[in-house]
Amino acid sequence: MPGITLERHDGVAVLTVDNPERRNALDPGIARDLIDVCDEVDADPAVGAAVVRGAGGTFCSGADRAVLDSGQPQAGDETYKAMGLVYRSFHRVGQLAVPTVAAVRGAVVGAGLNLMLATDLRVVADDAKVLAGFLRIGVHPGGGFFTLAGRSAGREAAAALGLFSETLVGPALVEAGVAWQAVPDGEVDERALALAGRAAADPELARLAVQSFRRELGPPAIPWDVAIDFERPSQMWSLDRRAAVTDP
Repeated sequence: MPGITLERHDGVAVLTVDNPERRNALDPGIARDLIDVCDEVDADPAVGAAVVRGAGGTFCSGADRAVLDSGQPQAGDETYKAMGLVYRSFHRVGQLAVPTVAAVRGAVVGAGLNLMLATDLRVVADDAKVLAGFLRIGVHPGGGFFTLAGRSAGREAAAALGLFSETLVGPALVEAGVAWQAVPDGEVDERALALAGRAAADPELARLAVQSFRRELGPPAIPWDVAIDFERPSQMWSLDRRAAVTDP
C-alpha cells in the first residue's frame, strides 16, 4: 500500500515517500502517514538527523491530481481538508526536531518542490529535474511556495520557478542556491546519509543547533545582536557538557 516507510541507520531516520505508481504523489492518506512518522521521529531521542527521499528513483510529483481536480469546490469541507492535510504534511517535515536532508532523484513537481524545500539541506542527482509548474497548469502556487523558495534561494530563483515556470536540472539547482550538491544519481542516497550521519553523531546537540539555525534565518530572520543572545544558552550548555566529559 502507498505510504511512508521509516528506517533508522545509526541515528539517522530515513523517511521514504512510497507511492511509485503515482510518482510518489501526496494524497491525504500519505500526508497523514508522513505527519505520524514525523511525530515518531521526534519522540525518539536517539535520532539526530533525518533523510527524506522518494521510492523508485523519483522524489515527489506533487499533490495527487485527485485532490487538485476533485470536481468539488475547493472551499468545500472535504476538498479543503484534503488539501490542508497535504500542506500540513510538508510543513510537519519542516518542523522536525532534527536536521533534515532531502535526497532528490528523478522529478520534483509542484507540492513535491515544497516538500524538498521544507528540509534544511538538499542533495540532488545531476539529472534531477525540478519544476514548480503551478502557473503552467493554471494554478496559483500553494503551500507557502514563495516563502519556501525565497528563503532557500532568494527572490530571483523564487520568481523563475514560481512565476515563470523555469525547470532547473542538477547542477543548475546548486547554482541557484536551491540545493547544496549535485552528484551522480546512484550516489544521492549515500551522500545524503553521510551528511545526516555527521549531525546524528550527537542527537542532543543536533536538535538544539537546528532550532537556532531555523529561528535565526527565518523567515523572518532575526538581527545579529539578537542571534548572539539567542544562541548563548545553548552554547553554554554544550560547553558545560563537553567539560563534564573531558574533565578527569
